[in-house]
Amino acid sequence: MTSKVDGTLSYEQARDELIEVVRRLEAGGTTLEESLALWERGEELAKVCRRWLEGARARLDAALAEEEEGSEGSDG
Repeated sequence: MTSKVDGTLSYEQARDELIEVVRRLEAGGTTLEESLALWERGEELAKVCRRWLEGARARLDAALAEEEEGSEGSDG
């Protein structure tokens, strides 16, 4: 496990690793230090996922705005 999230992680890679981190935390049996490291990694992965989702939302909003502008122009 690395200390920093690789900026090239895809949404799916970050999500899958986050699922694994949560599974390990829920299973227990780790030391306090290991649990803290897992939690920190999970926070970093959650940020990566959030950035991907925000980017997807922005692209969707832009596409919808373009479509709306196009349909307004054809009404006239």
